Order: sequence, then structure tokens, then C-alpha cells
Amino acid sequence: MTPNGNGELDATYDDRLSKGGPPPRRSRRGAILGGLAVLVLVVAIGGGIRERIAAERRLARTTEESAVPTVNVAHPDVGAPSEDLVLPGGTQANTDTPIYARTNGYLKRWYFDIGAHVKQGDLLAEIDTPEVDEQLRQARADLETATANFKLADITAKRNEDLLKTRSIATQERDNAVGALAAAKATVASKQADVARLERMQSYEKVYAPFDGIITARNTDIGALIDAGAASAARELFHLSAIDKIRVFISVPETYSRAVHVGDKARVTLDEFPGEAFTGTLVRTANAIDPASRTLLTEIDVDNADGKLLPGAYAFVHLSMAKPAQSMTIPSNTLLFRKEGLRVALVRDGKAVLTPITIGRDYGEKVEVVSGLKATDEVILDPSDSLVSDTPVRTEGPTVAQTKQ
Repeated sequence: MTPNGNGELDATYDDRLSKGGPPPRRSRRGAILGGLAVLVLVVAIGGGIRERIAAERRLARTTEESAVPTVNVAHPDVGAPSEDLVLPGGTQANTDTPIYARTNGYLKRWYFDIGAHVKQGDLLAEIDTPEVDEQLRQARADLETATANFKLADITAKRNEDLLKTRSIATQERDNAVGALAAAKATVASKQADVARLERMQSYEKVYAPFDGIITARNTDIGALIDAGAASAARELFHLSAIDKIRVFISVPETYSRAVHVGDKARVTLDEFPGEAFTGTLVRTANAIDPASRTLLTEIDVDNADGKLLPGAYAFVHLSMAKPAQSMTIPSNTLLFRKEGLRVALVRDGKAVLTPITIGRDYGEKVEVVSGLKATDEVILDPSDSLVSDTPVRTEGPTVAQTKQ
């Protein structure tokens, strides 16, 4: 029973219940509201479960996608870049010789100093040789004596020949006269040779330039004692170099020895001429490998009519190597060094495949591949050292452009 507005108990609710009638409207509304609350709660719980399941699925899918590495790939470049074999060398004069004295004496006068340009036959110096001059005078006097004796022996021989015809002398005397004539003739020839030798020695008092060139050294001065010859005790008077043509000698490694040929052109560069190259010609090789260095001695000649190049300079020779008929190049950062051998990682059907290759020449940022690749292969750049075959991978970015950078 409930109280009414007058404070009295309302028996309507109990009466309705006792008579089997429907519950009052307020009770039905509360039940509906309670059911709705339960329904909302169930829906909220179900939505949360579905959201959690969807999130877990997204997380699993993201995890799976993250587990597949993303790689950049590049196609091999067909053909090899033009390669220059750069080797150090030294420049030498086309003709280079020390000039020694051929006679003993004292330097009387010199006419050219270092850096002077001389022509063949120019007088470089004069040597005072008093001993040779004295010996020559004595030799000439001996020759005159021998000549007089020869003339006397000739007259005697002829006279004895005539006397023998008249039986005025014995045959022995005629023979003695003939023998004396022959001896006198030989003596004259000996004295003549001695005079000629000393005259040649005297001619060496004047030192001449043997060819056109430049005086690169003068190692004597007026009054210096001159020793003949090129023995260890002797000292060169001048050093003469012909630099109209410069020779550059290089040592070509044995592996490249078959790639150099006589007549090939070469570029020669020097540090003192930045940005400038001189054209030379390969003129000869030693045709033998040096067993100590395993290199081939090679000579390149460079025209130097203007005298710009100097002998003794350090130079670099650039030799163009022939391109292989069929070759490919790939970036150096695609190589994998494994205990089984050299490998590269290719992308095939969404998986990484380790493929053995054979490389040729090393160009620094790129290497030549002579076998193991095709032009259509996708080669992985910067592969992980732990990468194994059949690992799923995903490519990203341009492929061909990677090799052009």
C-alpha cells in the first residue's frame, strides 16, 4: 500500500495484485529501462571485444609486414665503362749523356753553363795538356829520324842491288841492305802511328757538344785538374740532355701486360700542370716480365718541341684499356662475401635469392660482372650480412636509376 495525497494508504496496487491484474505502469517502465541498460552493456562489451580483436588483427598484420624487409634494387648496366690504367712513371730526356775528358790536363776555359742550349759541334771547353804537347813534339822528331833512316836504307838497298849485278858485292850484303830497308820502313810506320795517336790526344784538348741539347750540369771550372776517361776517379765535365722528345718509363703489372701494344696512344699528366694532358705514343716494351716486380717495362715517347716538360719529373701515364665484348657492371655495395664465395642478392617472386657471380675488373664504385647475372635481374643494394635465400622482401623506389647515380 502506498500513501495517497491525503496521507492515506492507497490499496489500489495490492488490490490489483490480488485480483491478477497487470502491474502498475511505473513498474513496467523500470523493467524496460533495466533491460535497455543490460542491452547497452552487452552491446558495449561486444563492441569492445570486436575492437580488441580488430586491433589485434591489425597489430598482427603490421607485425608481419614489418618482418618483411624493404630493399632497394638496381638493374645491372650492360657494358663496362671506359677504363684508364693509371701508372706512375719518370720522365727522361730522349738523349742524356755525361761528357768526360779524353785527355789529362787542366781546364783552360769553358764556354757554356747550366741551362744553355747548344748545337752539335759547339765548343764547350778547352783543356791545357802540356805533357801531351811535349810528347807530340818528341814523336814528330822521332818520325823525322825514322824517315831519314828509311831514305838512307832505301838508297843503300838500291845501290847494293846495282853493285850485285856487276858482282862488286856479295849477295849477303845486298840482302842485309834490303832487310835494313824493311826495318826502317816499319819504324817509320810505327812513328807515324805514334804521332797520329798523340795528335788525336791533342785534339781532345777541345771538348765539343756531341748533339743538340741543354747543359744540365757543369762540374768543373778553370784550373781544375782533368783526368781522362769515365773511371771512378774521373769526374764528368758537363751533362748534356736532348729534351725535344721526352721518354716516360712505366712498369705495367703482369695482369695488364697483354693489353698494351706498341703504337697505342697514352695520356701523360703531371702535378705541375693541373688539368692539362700531354699525348704520347707507346714505342716499345721490354718483352719480358721482371721476375722481381712482376711488371713489364714500357716506354712512352712524348713530343716536347717547346721544352715544356723537363726530364726527371714525376708523371702519371693513362693507358686506355679495351672494353670487353660482353660485360655488365653493378654497384660495389651489392656484393656479399660469403664462405661459399662471392654472392649477390636478387629479388625473384618477392623473395631474396643469393646468386654466385664472377667479377672482372674493379672500377671502385662499380665492379664488372663476367658471369652469373642478366640485364633484367633486380640486384639488392646494401644487402644485410645475415640475409639468406628465400627471405621475403619488398622492393621500394626506382630500380634502374639507382645505378645511374
